Amino acid sequence: MKTVKYLLAEDQMPTAWYNIQADLPTPPPPVLHPGTGQPIGPQDLAPLFPMALIMQEVSTERFIEIPEEVQTIYRQWRPTPLFRARRLEQALDTPARIYYKYEGVSPAGSHKPNTAVAQAYYNQQEGVKRLVTETGAGQWGSSLAMAGAFFGIEVLVFMVKVSYQQKPYRRALMEAYGARVVASPSEETNAGRAILAEHPDSTGSLGIAISEAVEVAAQDPEAKYSLGSVLNHVLLHQTVIGEEALAQMEMAGDYPDIIVGCTGGGSNFSGISFPFIGKKLRGERNVRVVAVEPAACPSMTRGKYAYDFGDTAKLTPLVKMHTLGHDFVPPGIHAGGLRYHGMAPLVSHLLELGVIEAINVQQLETFAAGIQFARAEGIIPAPEANHAVAGAIREALRCKEEGVSRAILFNLCGHGHFDMQAYTDYMAGKLRDYEYSEKEVAMALAGLPSVE
Repeated sequence: MKTVKYLLAEDQMPTAWYNIQADLPTPPPPVLHPGTGQPIGPQDLAPLFPMALIMQEVSTERFIEIPEEVQTIYRQWRPTPLFRARRLEQALDTPARIYYKYEGVSPAGSHKPNTAVAQAYYNQQEGVKRLVTETGAGQWGSSLAMAGAFFGIEVLVFMVKVSYQQKPYRRALMEAYGARVVASPSEETNAGRAILAEHPDSTGSLGIAISEAVEVAAQDPEAKYSLGSVLNHVLLHQTVIGEEALAQMEMAGDYPDIIVGCTGGGSNFSGISFPFIGKKLRGERNVRVVAVEPAACPSMTRGKYAYDFGDTAKLTPLVKMHTLGHDFVPPGIHAGGLRYHGMAPLVSHLLELGVIEAINVQQLETFAAGIQFARAEGIIPAPEANHAVAGAIREALRCKEEGVSRAILFNLCGHGHFDMQAYTDYMAGKLRDYEYSEKEVAMALAGLPSVE
């Protein structure tokens, strides 16, 4: 019998998150205060985040225990299955062994609840009454809305306007969980009003939505801000994915030669890859790790490694990351969760160290890959996940060309059931690719802050 899925029992779920900061050969550059240019301390972040998350942000402990209350909720869908994509291998006629970790089995349909539940728990422990956040495609917003319902916390979501319009069912899901959803840029904040005054037809961006959410949270003593990607503690919470995958690959009697992850802010990519990269950094096992980003928002492949703001209104601290500039507004491609101007500092640091590599893929190739995957494996991927599928297919076809069998592992970070309009548009020939001129890239980077 050829096994298709590898399942762990609930009592085999990891009980601690893996912290890659323990194994880095050099620490990442410090986060800087936007006013003084000096490294920030925990108290600088206290207005926005609970202290437990701030301490996780700077921790260098290799493992951080997952609270029992969080583990209990995780068990609703974790451990998630690891699949051997035998039908896709057959369709590609490749000697590659393709595996995918499927995070679409969570109630919200993606990997995002792994950190949403943890963040809601730590905020509740500090007595926080409201959480304010942003969302692009809606996967993060719906996950935090669900977590807020579990822990009795109000949730306000600023949703990037183009996604708000493209994805009404994601909005409905957030509202069903009890969240209030506002199209961003909005008239509810100074940041939103300023953008609308200058660009009345603005389609929005994650940078703008973050500005609105941070502004509201900072002015409300009973509220905190919550972010679904980029920050160290968010990436930490997602490593439960890769830790499970380590055990499941062992069950399969295999080990990945290549790990592929779609990459916007870096959370699901880090989740699947960091535990394996940790083994690589410790000299235990080697692996090639490929981050796949959209050509329409290519922070790693065409951006600059520099200090930048995480938001458009420059309300956040300065972090060193691969960035297209905080003023960058990407086209309204359907992979809304990957439309962020910057890459997670830890992912950026690994790219600078040469530990990982990055490629960008055009929108049409990703949807073609998603359709091919769906027809072979039966799962419709989210548009974001299609980037990982496209990257994995490229690697599998390379194996075919070279006549070599390699193990390829990727994270199928969510299903596309709320994204069917994107597939309808693709099959109707309405989607297109985007190319940036060097001039456009240079203009987007011109506003980077000057940091000595």
